[in-house]
Amino acid sequence: MSAQPHFDARDYRKALGHFPTGVAVITALDVHGARVGMTVNSFVSVSLSPPIILWCIARSTPSYLAFARANYFAVNILAHGQQALSNRFARPSDDKFAGVPCRRGLDGVPLIEGCAAHLECSLHERHVVGDHDIIFGHVQQFTCAGAEPLAFAMSGYGRVVAEAA
Repeated sequence: MSAQPHFDARDYRKALGHFPTGVAVITALDVHGARVGMTVNSFVSVSLSPPIILWCIARSTPSYLAFARANYFAVNILAHGQQALSNRFARPSDDKFAGVPCRRGLDGVPLIEGCAAHLECSLHERHVVGDHDIIFGHVQQFTCAGAEPLAFAMSGYGRVVAEAA
């Protein structure tokens, strides 16, 4: 086994921040039916046929066990203007959903109102890699509001401006 390169974690994170991403809140229900949610930017479309996506969760995340045991989850793709929701679900809280309008999706999973899109997924598979789990979801149904998505890069929120191809 070769030696791992030494990276300053802060500098490495700063370098990764130069890759703009969208922002999503993953939601699910824990084994007691309580709503859980967390902000991610580690979301990727893997396959169109079948429709498979993935997202990553650190095993040190407070809600890790709830997501590790969930058979269904939703990807709430945030719209521009939902920065406060991104910040809310990125931090620990007794009730992240307090005052957040939601409707029930597949298997009761919370769908946050006002999002650019929702992907309702069943668990496809999970892989342990380093200090994270990669969770693959099979998209069972989706909605797309067509709103401008929220973007994140270099430690800040921004806009997505599409240019003609």
